Amino acid sequence: MANPQHPGLPSRQQILEFITSSEQPAGKREIAKAFGLHGADKIALKALLKDMGDEGLIDSAPGRAFHKMGGIPKVTVLRVIDIDGDQVIATPERWESDAPPPKLRVREKGKRSALGVGDRILARTEEAGRGWIAHPMKKLARGEELVLGVVHEEGDRHWLKPVDKRERRELMISDLGGAAVGDLVLAEKTGRLPRITARVTERLGDPFAPRSFSLIAIHKFGIPDVMPEAAIEEAERVAEKALGEREDLTHLPIVAIDPADARDHDDAVWATPDDDPKNAGGFKAIVAIADVSFYVRPGSALDREARKRGNSVYFPDRVVPMLPEKLSADICSLKEGADRAALACHLTIDKAGKLLNWRFARARVRIAANIAYEDAQAAIDGTLDHSLTEEALKPLWACWGALKAARDARQPLDLDLPERRVVLDEKGRIMSVAARERLDAHRLIEDYMIAANVAAAKALEAKKAPVMYRDHEVPSREKLVALKDYLETFGISFALGQVIKPATFNHFIELVKDHDNRQEIMEMVLRSQTQAYYAPTNTGHFGLSLGSYAHFTSPIRRYADLLVHRSLVRAYGLGEGGLTDDETETMSRLGELISQAERRAMEAERETIDRYVAAYLSTHVGELLDTRITGVQAFGFFATVEGLGGDGLVPVSTLGVERFNYDEAARALEGEQTGDRYTVGQKLQLRLVEANPISGSLRFELPEGANHLPVRRDGKDRRPMGRRGRPANIRHKGGRR
Repeated sequence: MANPQHPGLPSRQQILEFITSSEQPAGKREIAKAFGLHGADKIALKALLKDMGDEGLIDSAPGRAFHKMGGIPKVTVLRVIDIDGDQVIATPERWESDAPPPKLRVREKGKRSALGVGDRILARTEEAGRGWIAHPMKKLARGEELVLGVVHEEGDRHWLKPVDKRERRELMISDLGGAAVGDLVLAEKTGRLPRITARVTERLGDPFAPRSFSLIAIHKFGIPDVMPEAAIEEAERVAEKALGEREDLTHLPIVAIDPADARDHDDAVWATPDDDPKNAGGFKAIVAIADVSFYVRPGSALDREARKRGNSVYFPDRVVPMLPEKLSADICSLKEGADRAALACHLTIDKAGKLLNWRFARARVRIAANIAYEDAQAAIDGTLDHSLTEEALKPLWACWGALKAARDARQPLDLDLPERRVVLDEKGRIMSVAARERLDAHRLIEDYMIAANVAAAKALEAKKAPVMYRDHEVPSREKLVALKDYLETFGISFALGQVIKPATFNHFIELVKDHDNRQEIMEMVLRSQTQAYYAPTNTGHFGLSLGSYAHFTSPIRRYADLLVHRSLVRAYGLGEGGLTDDETETMSRLGELISQAERRAMEAERETIDRYVAAYLSTHVGELLDTRITGVQAFGFFATVEGLGGDGLVPVSTLGVERFNYDEAARALEGEQTGDRYTVGQKLQLRLVEANPISGSLRFELPEGANHLPVRRDGKDRRPMGRRGRPANIRHKGGRR
């Protein structure tokens, strides 16, 4: 039965039935097509789908294909995780929901005990009662079914201790494969419960060597780090190509402003006052981007490997590039004094920073200088003499003044959260870990790149050409409700009925600019946001407060940008290397793949930084450190070291002998007798008792006799608790919400 408010709309049940029965991913477009929806009904469908998501009926993957909440695709890849007697248990290899992945009972036909732990299968799935059943169609290669860990010895047996802190069980090693105690190894799970063992397949060396930290992440997340010979040979070959006929921009003082340790240079910029009297006070600007599409053609060995990787992954000690070094660090990198192939975005900007028009062209550029952010800033501040200050830098800053004015008027989300930077010496040893300084030079380049990305999206829309958008949706109602409850603990009211804009969150941040909990509040605002993703359908970019946005400026390190370049080349007849029909037809799937690769890279980079922080702090075990509580649970609280980051646990068993109540709504632990209270955002000194570089984990304790005084209900200080180490009794206050 149709929706009574919109007769053309399907009901919730009809949508659920379509999603679960569809042979292909069912997004909004597919649902609208299946039910013949047009115009206003399509708009109403979007609202209905959002309501169903808020009600917990459906969930969606990054590619915006919906599935029933807790549901599984009809045909999917499963991984065997357990064998209980004759019963094989598997879970989906890919699971996008925040909820734990479901466990499926695998029914094998006439092949009793044919599957083992770690096997991967392509299977048909069906819901049966309250559970799920899987019917194997094909056994797949073991692929990434490896465990990364450290070998240690107990008695006469060797054991594997996994580096993943979420993996609590050690595995007995059945085959050392030449590894020794203390080695970091890759091992394959073998056997079945209760005797699952590990067979070492690769010895990786000393796990405590700093350069091993990124290696751990590369193997844990399955990041492709070995470039195929075919791709390397093709890169050497295409690098010899003549640039051909191009718009000649070699006479302009175009500069590339990047980090001092940049490994590749995608972009360069130039600006000058516009001499057109119709644009008085305005500017002309060029954003020149490496013309990767000229070298990496669709379907080539280079393209296949770039698509597989999705993006470059950056670690403190190395980069895993999307393209072979011959391209990424040489022929495609915009280096000073060398003629390079570029895709140039010509912009006309008025005095208020509005983009009046744009033009894209294949060009030949000769970069006047590669300048570090710090040096460009120092030149503008007058503390460093630079030969290009007057000719190039000052016009760039003048034009940026207009772009900045437009940005301020747009009021994008303004979260000033520090980024950690690990500095290594030439031997890979850690010299320092500190927050990365953010200068006007950083903001300048960011705003030029945003302007070019907007121009690319709008230029393709004008031609009705395919666009790989960078989408960032409005926060979900569920997250907004959670943020509202959180802000109320600081006396900040948040009306959910209003139209939510980035400025809404900026207002909260401004209210707490002098508050001790400012950073924590900004982090909570960040957590309330949805995750950005790539897709050929435009939902706008909420965080930047933009209606159309596509990544165009980093094709050396992001496959999404390369697709946008190809679409521009095809749409505007700029020569060879344009988007193919096959790419056009599979844009949704490509968006899913590169969104997944981006999340994989982010997790790997973040975990590696945590390992470096733990290694840096391992020489400070036993010392008192200034920390801030970042999370509270019934079993204890987590704290981060001020200025460094890295979360460490303070177990509740170390807080004393009294009973502690866990107040979930307030996210606090409170002692029944003393009133001692530990809550998110609280600053205190803690003693570091463990720093594990392999897992990246830290552990703290309260300092005996230190100057930390817990917070009481009455606001008075009290002496630190003396007796510790005995398990405390925990009582939940208010239950689970």
